[in-house]
This record gives sequence, structure tokens and C-alpha cells, in this order.
Amino acid sequence: MQRGRCPKKEDLDIFMNKIDKLADAINRLCVWISGSALIVMMLMGFGNVLSRSFWRPLKGTFEIIGFAGALCTAMALGFAQMRKNHVGVDIITSKYSRRWHRLTAIISYMISVPFFAIVTWRVAAWGMTVMASGERSETLQIAYYPFIFITAAGFGFLALVIFVDLLKVCRPLPDEDEVLKDASQESADES
Repeated sequence: MQRGRCPKKEDLDIFMNKIDKLADAINRLCVWISGSALIVMMLMGFGNVLSRSFWRPLKGTFEIIGFAGALCTAMALGFAQMRKNHVGVDIITSKYSRRWHRLTAIISYMISVPFFAIVTWRVAAWGMTVMASGERSETLQIAYYPFIFITAAGFGFLALVIFVDLLKVCRPLPDEDEVLKDASQESADES
């Protein structure tokens, strides 16, 4: 590609394919971690109820379920965005034309990417503060900061997926490709 020229459509497709595969691989790992955390939560809850019935409650169950809940939620954010599982109200936007729907998606994504990037940054900064203070959970004395950093990573992966969605939405619509081809053919025919 020469300097000062727009990249070719094929180059953009290759780039989009690579970044989409990267986001998919990262989020598959994250959803596996999320599912594992959910299983830990269920087992701890069940074990605590069972243990309480015969003996006494398991020590630190509340803390472990809380940490696992943070992992479960944060790690599933990007995957839910990839599958479009987040709750959306489209009473108004469902009536938009294709172009207006695309424009609102672009605006929404352009707001969401920096927002979640800032959330990632601030949660990671909070993790650094907690790590420096050496704060630990009360019962089991587990350090908080690894869970805070993992939560920050979950928001970072969400920002990445929304960025990929923004790139996808910004690609020309199929009918725009046809219009551009027709216009370039007409200008070539005229000269």
C-alpha cells in the first residue's frame, strides 16, 4: 500500500477478519472462565447449605461466591456483546431505515468504546491502589486486587468487542458498494 492512499477493500477485509478472530478467541477464554466461576458459585452454595444441615457452614463461602460472581459477570461481558445478548430497547430504532439504524449504531459504538476504555482504566487504577494497600478479604485473607484486575480485563475485552462492532458497522453497505462501482464505471466511461 502506498503512502497517502486508502487501503484496498481486500486489505480491510483481512484486517477485520484477523481482529474479529482475536476478539473471538479472547472472549471464548473469558466465557470459559465465567462458566467455571459460575460452577464454583453453585458448588459453594450447595456445599454450604449441605454442610450447614449436618455440621456448620463452610468458612468463607460468602467471600468465594462474591469473588466468583465478579469473575462470572466481568468475563461474560464481551461474549454477551458478541452475541448481542445485552438488553436493548428498540421501540424507536426498529422503525428507522437501514441508514439511520446504522448511524445510530455508529454513534452508540463511538460513545461506548471510550466509555468502557475509561472504565477499564479506572478499575485497573483502583486495583493498583488496592494492591499497594495490601487489602485482603476478612475471613480467608484472599487478596482483592487479582479479582479487580480480572474485572478490568473483562471491561477491556468488552471495549474491544464494541470496537470490532464499530469497524463492522463502518464498512460500506452492500448497496453502497454497487453504487460506488457504478459511479466509478461511469466516470471511466466518460473519460
